[in-house]
Amino acid sequence: VKQPCLLSNWANTNRMKHIQDPASQRLTWNKPPKSVLVVKKIQDASLLQPFKELCVFLTEQKNMIVYVESKVLADTAIAGDESFGAVIQKFCTFREDLDDISNRVDFIICLGGDGTLLYASSLFQESVPPVMAFHLGSLGFLTPFKFDTYQSQVTQIIEGNTAIILRSRLRVRVVKKGIIMTNGDSEGSRKSMQYQVLNEVVVDRGPSSYLSNVDLFLDGHLITTVQGDGVIVSTPTGSTAYAVAAGASMIHPNVPAIMITPICPHSLSFRPIVVPAGVELKIMLSRDARNTAWVSFDGRKRQEICHGDSITITTSCFPVPSICFRDPVNDWFESLSQCLHWNVRKKQNYLSSEEEEF
Repeated sequence: VKQPCLLSNWANTNRMKHIQDPASQRLTWNKPPKSVLVVKKIQDASLLQPFKELCVFLTEQKNMIVYVESKVLADTAIAGDESFGAVIQKFCTFREDLDDISNRVDFIICLGGDGTLLYASSLFQESVPPVMAFHLGSLGFLTPFKFDTYQSQVTQIIEGNTAIILRSRLRVRVVKKGIIMTNGDSEGSRKSMQYQVLNEVVVDRGPSSYLSNVDLFLDGHLITTVQGDGVIVSTPTGSTAYAVAAGASMIHPNVPAIMITPICPHSLSFRPIVVPAGVELKIMLSRDARNTAWVSFDGRKRQEICHGDSITITTSCFPVPSICFRDPVNDWFESLSQCLHWNVRKKQNYLSSEEEEF
């Protein structure tokens, strides 16, 4: 296997090799897509009409097989709409954590905000179909498409040859120690759970008033003990979420990295750091920790971490292919500008030549 490099021979700059431009990544189909998963934000009345319009377009004009989660159709505003009944009959439904649709869906359309995209990612624990996200929520950092022209945009995706970005995820394994019964017996062996995380893993002090006190290992070596409100382990995509609010830098999603950001550390020198994507991180309660900690994954599945439990984190082999409006670079800077108002400042006044003399 030939390793990527900038210079194949330091003595001969004419033999320079260039790293691939991230804007050159394209989505192409081996055969036309036939099925699509529509993920809609639950209990949001403003999304009912866009959802219905999109589903009618996909089923009747594009002859697509549409997958919809069962709880979406439980909404009385959808189930009770007689004019929409014929379309509902064509839907294929599924239930989260119960039905596996990973090999049935060609691509995903999200209607909502960034949280809707995070939820769509959580439905797939291995390969994720390409995701097209419409901005119908609050922030919209990860949702570059506007719904006004959805027909032409969806048609372009179905025809293929669109820009795409591979958003890395974190593979997280939580190991719980055996539960001790009142009679002293242990209830079963250690329990292990796995998650795929698109934004971040957050370990915090929960309801306790004490400092969080957790040990952080990198590839088996203890690198530091986090004393503060907690720690955030994020992907480059997640660097613009909770991490940036805690003082971290913003990393473009094409950069292969993992960011470690302390939350209100009780130390003036504990700054956020970036480590290579391939490392394995492990988080455990310190032996002298006064209280337990709590962990959540993209804001969900929150659970308590006790002494003897461990959280192992590394970069997943299953990224989220996110369809771009233009390309990975322009879309990212557009989101920084429009959503976070990055580097917005009142312009300095021009200084005339007469003023310069004074």
